[in-house]
Amino acid sequence: MTHRQRSPAISVLMAVYNTDRYVAQAVESILNQTFTDFELIAIDDGSTDRSLKVLQSYAAQDPRIRLLSRENRGIPQTRNELLSLARGEFLAVMDSDDIALPDRLQNQITFLRQHPEVLWLGGAFELIDAQGRRITLIPLPQDDRAIKDRLRQGQTSFLHPTAMLRRSGVIQVGGYDESLPLAEDLDLWLKLAAIGAVANLPQTVVQYRLHGNSICDRHQGLSPKEVQIALERAWKKGLIAEKPQATIVCGWRPEPNPTSRYQFLLKYGWWAFNHRQRGTALFYGTQAIVQNPWSRESWKLLICAALKPFPKPSPQPECP
Repeated sequence: MTHRQRSPAISVLMAVYNTDRYVAQAVESILNQTFTDFELIAIDDGSTDRSLKVLQSYAAQDPRIRLLSRENRGIPQTRNELLSLARGEFLAVMDSDDIALPDRLQNQITFLRQHPEVLWLGGAFELIDAQGRRITLIPLPQDDRAIKDRLRQGQTSFLHPTAMLRRSGVIQVGGYDESLPLAEDLDLWLKLAAIGAVANLPQTVVQYRLHGNSICDRHQGLSPKEVQIALERAWKKGLIAEKPQATIVCGWRPEPNPTSRYQFLLKYGWWAFNHRQRGTALFYGTQAIVQNPWSRESWKLLICAALKPFPKPSPQPECP
């Protein structure tokens, strides 16, 4: 029986749209996993850059890659198509601009095999910028009770591209809702949380890339009805204590105005300094001075990044 004829343990699902700058790193981070019993299913969703050519070069070299390409249909439709093609017992979501740590698949499948009640497993993640500079580590609540207690307060505790899911559970709840193009991942997470347990690993599983063309950046500050619908469904199921008012909030991204962007230059710089990333802290300190040379905060960041010893390790920022 050939590799393509049997069912792998894990199907890694990657939707790709115009990420030719990053997609090679994303693919290689999966191909270099310590756990090797997987298939990587990639759908090029009508990219207009070189993403498809990059994917084709990797697919020609590794039989574990299954590649499809077609016109642009959007994220929810692409994710459901990936789901329909998957053969693995477990589904690992992988964004085409992120980097999976080498033991991500091994750590997650080990946990899920030991905890059959868990339907969605995420993990801690490290923020990196467009150039791959490390900014900080963001841990998340780990056990089902802590996550759902936070959910009942209207706060989510997941990052979709860290997720490994049980395919049976995703099929049971109907997959991604294609009518919610800005909240299909949130809706799926809430549906799975309603029928089973969810968890996050304490280990870092991905490096999550911040760049201006990401979905969260493009929709920063909006209050779409899709998010409201997803949260109201959870409220009706008793997962959320009060009827929520939805907003898309990415707590590690600026809003599209100069004041917010300047504040986030400072935030990234201090996060990097506390994360012992002096080069990154120096970069953001310099950028803060360029944007606001008369601010004492800009110079304080740059001077600390250049001269001060690192602080003692302390709790890292959490996803809001």
